[in-house]
Amino acid sequence: MSESKAALGFLAGIAVGALAGLLLAPEKGADLRSKIAGKASDVTDSVKSSLDSAVDHLKSAYKGGKAEAEALGDKASRKYNETKADVQNSFS
Repeated sequence: MSESKAALGFLAGIAVGALAGLLLAPEKGADLRSKIAGKASDVTDSVKSSLDSAVDHLKSAYKGGKAEAEALGDKASRKYNETKADVQNSFS
């Protein structure tokens, strides 16, 4: 998850830097607003892509963790039943 935070921080830094560069450049207001809108759209698309990737990664990790937990539960159940049978046989 720290990779996602780092990626989002990096994208936010790019956005702030681009916005500062645009605001400090001598241009007409209409041209500047058009550039800002374009950059905002690019950043939005990039952030959306990053979030989609993070969600996919989390879903994959959840499915893997769930499968491992189920396998561990099955193993524990088998071990319990084996131990129970051993104890019953030792008292027979």
